[in-house]
Amino acid sequence: QVRLEESGGGLVQAGGSLRLSCVSSGRASGRILSNNGMGWFRQAPGKEREFVAGIAWRGSDTYYADSVKGRFTISRDNAKNTITLQMTNLTPEDTAIYYCAAARGSYPGSRRDQYTYWGQGTQVSVSS
Repeated sequence: QVRLEESGGGLVQAGGSLRLSCVSSGRASGRILSNNGMGWFRQAPGKEREFVAGIAWRGSDTYYADSVKGRFTISRDNAKNTITLQMTNLTPEDTAIYYCAAARGSYPGSRRDQYTYWGQGTQVSVSS
């Protein structure tokens, strides 16, 4: 069993930064965080949940949605069972609930069905 818990959301002005963290716990969490791809998704009001960023199991390969490329950075610390998303130069369009997810395989994907475990989400709000 794996539980993912996000933190670090909040309210920030446009142009500001936030750092989101995702910590895994549970009996299988160590194995999942060490061997599986991980991803961040977000869902804005009235919109579908969309892929934001992903990272492969070793952390050597990262993937980003075009809308966040150059502004967001995903990283992982397998020893601490932690995934982070550093977000800079935020805009009101980044306002959403952000979810951490564990992929089925060693590499992340951009589709929701490629992920097995999900966190409850953390709210990010960006004011203009």
